[in-house]
Amino acid sequence: MRIVVCMKAVPSTTEVRMDPVTHTIVRDGRQAVVNPFDASGLEVALEIRERLGGHVSALSMGIPDTVRLLRDAISRGADDGLLLSDRAFAGADTLATSYALSRAIARGGMPDLVVCGKMAVDGDTAQIGPELAGALGMSCVTDVREIEHVDEGHITARRRRDGALELVEAALPCVITVAKDAATPRMPSIAGVRRGEAGTVEVLDAEAAGCDPARCGLDGSPTQVVRSFVPERSATAERVEGTSAEQAERIEQIVEGMAL
Repeated sequence: MRIVVCMKAVPSTTEVRMDPVTHTIVRDGRQAVVNPFDASGLEVALEIRERLGGHVSALSMGIPDTVRLLRDAISRGADDGLLLSDRAFAGADTLATSYALSRAIARGGMPDLVVCGKMAVDGDTAQIGPELAGALGMSCVTDVREIEHVDEGHITARRRRDGALELVEAALPCVITVAKDAATPRMPSIAGVRRGEAGTVEVLDAEAAGCDPARCGLDGSPTQVVRSFVPERSATAERVEGTSAEQAERIEQIVEGMAL
């Protein structure tokens, strides 16, 4: 069973900086962590490998420092890592990102299973998994909460749908996206940390990954962020006194003011 786990580096703080020109997040490797949904996806992949055997590869796209997070994935059990890192990828939307990831995945031969987090905490689009499935020509099972069964030909999973759990069976190969509660990520052992430091993490630029430059980065992104900002917050409070009628009138004025 060959499994590829897509992992994204996300800011470790809510105080993010935005590029004033591209309106994209300024990525600082020193403040990056693995997207929590992707960490659960890695654990799901490792548990499947423990049952069936096989190979788990961690895949990411980002700045060179993202290698550190892929080594962490190896320390937790992944067999190797692959990083797409090139200025040509900068500013990519979900479509350009899924295109680049699909090229990297196909380069090594089609896997049996691709695991993605349900969404990334810095974007919340939940688009990468389905778009990746489309690019690879695979079926897609989203919002997986539990793997019921998996063998060399099929996977059966419970996913959240319309407020209920749905049991779904899909033929392999396929893409699944998992929720955070699908699995609890394991901690790396001392031996695992050493394995991560010595593990293989291949770094590819756009040309080496076989990507068309016109479909990468900002050039390959049909969606553009027009404006981004950090919401203003206030902690002011007003004590409303008087009779019930006077209080109701004042509260109405306050609510109408908020609407403006």
